[in-house]
Parts: sequence; structure tokens; C-alpha cells
Amino acid sequence: MKLLITGGAGFVGSALAMSLKRNYPDYTIYALDNLKRRGSELNITRLRQAGVEFVHGDIRSKEDFDVIPAVDAVIEASAEPSVLAGLDGTPDYLINTNLFGTVNCLNFALKHKAAFIFLSTSRIYPIKALENLNFREGATRFELTDDQPVPGVSSKGIAENFPLDGARSLYGTTKLASELLIQEYNEFYGLKTVINRCGVITGPWQMGKIDQGVMVLWVAKHYFEQQLAYIGYGGTGKQTRDMLHVDDLYRLIDWQLHNLDKVNGEILNAGGGVDSSASLQELTKICQEVTGKTIPIREVPENRTADIRLYITDNTKVTALTGWKPEKGMREIVADIHAWLDENRAALEPILK
Repeated sequence: MKLLITGGAGFVGSALAMSLKRNYPDYTIYALDNLKRRGSELNITRLRQAGVEFVHGDIRSKEDFDVIPAVDAVIEASAEPSVLAGLDGTPDYLINTNLFGTVNCLNFALKHKAAFIFLSTSRIYPIKALENLNFREGATRFELTDDQPVPGVSSKGIAENFPLDGARSLYGTTKLASELLIQEYNEFYGLKTVINRCGVITGPWQMGKIDQGVMVLWVAKHYFEQQLAYIGYGGTGKQTRDMLHVDDLYRLIDWQLHNLDKVNGEILNAGGGVDSSASLQELTKICQEVTGKTIPIREVPENRTADIRLYITDNTKVTALTGWKPEKGMREIVADIHAWLDENRAALEPILK
């Protein structure tokens, strides 16, 4: 099999590329990336050592696809992933990458009759609708209840039929627009596709920042003994997310790649779920235990633009269709990230400190 992974030097793309090459040594894997995100350059050597063919290119340029031979499948893992991107009035890069870039990827897949696996995001769900859900405030976290004003939500989390009316961030909108185009290519061109609406994905080799990659950021700030802040919702650190280890995501993508007919045309929520979730307050406690360090954490009561109180993925549909469910919990994720920081401190300190 020959595969193209876009965003192939990014955190998710490189992890998928190297895991696939390790498990299927005979596969030819091309990793396309423009190396815009700081830290992605560290993955070039890792990819080449693994036997993955790195292609320096940009999905915004359809000509950059011309150097890539025919493939059997495209895994679209590229994105400008920041929820805050474009909100300062300069959305061009975001839209050109996350929407028009996806069109170029779709046309490349169509040209070669390749399967198309798309990594979308939970951020396609509207902010106000999420913020207006019924929740309970526990001692350390916010929790969803079963009594809700809209369909597609329960104490298990957010399901695929959650209403889509309303604003969701420019990032979420470009990903949703891409989803709509993918459905058109599936229906009218016969392109085999599957869309994965991923929650927070994390793990080693993610270059965490405050607006994207918060799990690694949290562990790294403890590791390097820097300051953090609980921002918004009263500054209590009770806002809650589920976390999906990139190794668990790989197991899902691997299954889809080899069983695409069983999920062709489907949209699937995929995240850590309730069992792999934590509030910032709970995450701080785990980080303290794993790193052995306690750092100052400021309290900032005011909310940030586009933030949400809590998001948990309901994996019911994806588990029913594929048998997949996450295996790695919060403590194991933190331990993995901590070990990675230990092993690569010299290279990572300038980026993550």
C-alpha cells in the first residue's frame, strides 16, 4: 500500500506515519508538510530514520502535489489547529490551509481513486450551544448531566447528532466546511471517505501551546518549573476536557485504513471519553505526582474568547461500528509525556520552556 499523510511532520501526522511504517514495513508512506509550526522540523530526522519519505510542500499549493506519486489512501492530518487563529482579523492563512488545502487533498485523492481519511475536530460544535448545556459543578470539575435542552448530549458526552447551528470559531468553521465538501465528494464522485471528529489529541512530540496542545503545555510547565494560570470560569481550574493519546488514535486510523468499506461515508466522534478526562485542577494534581514538582498557578476569573466550560466525547457510535475504544488514561498520558521530556530535554527546552 502507498499512503500520503498531510501535515506529516506535525504531531499527529508524524505519529501516524511512523506507527504505520513500523507495523507495515512494506508500505510506502509520504509525509507532506510545510514545517510552519515550530518544532515540526525535529520530526524530519525521525521520519527519515523510520523509512518515511518526507516531502517539503504546502497543501495550499496544488502544484506541490505533482511530485507525489499515486497512492492508495490519503490521511488528511494537516491544519492550522489554533482555536484563536484568524480571530484577530487575519483569517487568510487559516482558511487557505484548512479549507482550500482540503480541496487540494480531495482532488489529489480523486485523481488517484484513493481512500480519504479526514481528521476533523470537536470544535465543529457551536460554542454557545455547548456553553448552554446543563452541568453540575463538582468539587474538582464541571460535569454534564443527562437532562439536556438539545439532542446529542448526555453525561457520556457529545454525540454526532449534536446541533450545528451557531458560531464555533473560524478554525471549527473551516473544518466543518471541509466535512461538507468531503460528503459531496463521497456522494457524487464515489470517493471512499471517513470523517473523525477528534477531541483533544495529545502525547509525546506534541509542541504544546496555550491555544493548542494544552496537555503537553501543562506537563512541560511543571517539568521546567514555570508558571501557569487557570483562565476563565472563575479561575478555579474546573473546566474539563477528555484527552486522546495519539497511540489510541493510531489504532483507530489503522482499523479504518484496512476496513474503510465498513465506515465509508461515516462521521465519527473519537476522543478520550469520560474515562480519560480531567479538569485543569485534576490535571495539575496528576502532573504534581508524576513530576514531583509544584508550580505557581495564577487565577484569572475572566473567560477567553471562544473558550468552553467542558467537552467530553461520546464514543458510542465509533465503538459500535469499529470495536475501537481508547486504552490509555490520564495518568499514563502524563507519564508518557514526562518520559519524553526527560529523554529529549536539550532539544525541547527552547521550544516548550
